[in-house]
Amino acid sequence: MIKAAVIGWPIEHSRSPMIHGYWLKKYGIDGSYTKMAVKPEEVAAFVRSLAERGLAGCNVTLPHKEAVFKAADVREPSAEAVGAANTLWLENGRLHAANTDTYGFMRHLEVSAPAWRAKDRPVILLGAGGAARGIVYGMLEAGVGEVRVANRTLARAEEIARHFGARVKPLAWSDAQRAASDCGLVVNTTSLGMAKTGPLDFDVGCLPNDATVADIVYVPLETDLLRQARARGLVAVDGLGMLLHQAVPGFAKWFGVTPEVTDDLRDILVADIEGR
Repeated sequence: MIKAAVIGWPIEHSRSPMIHGYWLKKYGIDGSYTKMAVKPEEVAAFVRSLAERGLAGCNVTLPHKEAVFKAADVREPSAEAVGAANTLWLENGRLHAANTDTYGFMRHLEVSAPAWRAKDRPVILLGAGGAARGIVYGMLEAGVGEVRVANRTLARAEEIARHFGARVKPLAWSDAQRAASDCGLVVNTTSLGMAKTGPLDFDVGCLPNDATVADIVYVPLETDLLRQARARGLVAVDGLGMLLHQAVPGFAKWFGVTPEVTDDLRDILVADIEGR
């Protein structure tokens, strides 16, 4: 039996076992995927002992993503770009690390809004944390000419710009509305809009009539930002698809099958989110 897991501290909230368990059953694979609570002070030793624990690899959630990045023997460009990893696997006895959040976001965007880059326009990201870094990387890899990053602490946006180069433009939060007026895509990369947090202070009225609006938050499934976008007739992309698609590369590495993200799987996750 092939075994994999998701690790974090805490870990009870993770929906990854639902996703991977669905695929294991669907493809008839003799495998298991579980949640494992790992304390921050123990995470480096834990990931170094995957083979001894009988694990082919693991997913990683907060607060361990930076620690496992540092512990890895081989870091894929996706992880190097962000300085953090969420997917680990063993290959020839060496610990490999990737950040599949970038893949998850970009793949979901392509599926949900295939016309998002039909016109060569700038993209604006709201927030400058780890998620923003991953999405900046994805946008640059996709050939976007200019990525604007607006953040309440300007220095963090400036740090991302220094890391990625001249195609990334840092902005103060107060400039976000003005800077978004000619953008083809706006992405909320912050946790604002999530259940039990404050609202995101952004009015989609500033956007072009054919812009796409994406949010990485998926609880609730429809944030105020997405509600605004749909009310204006804009294409709105929720955060759940990112969660589903980011799981694909890890499953393929561990279990040898590239799984499909289906409506049936999404419905299972939606039911769980709405039932809590």
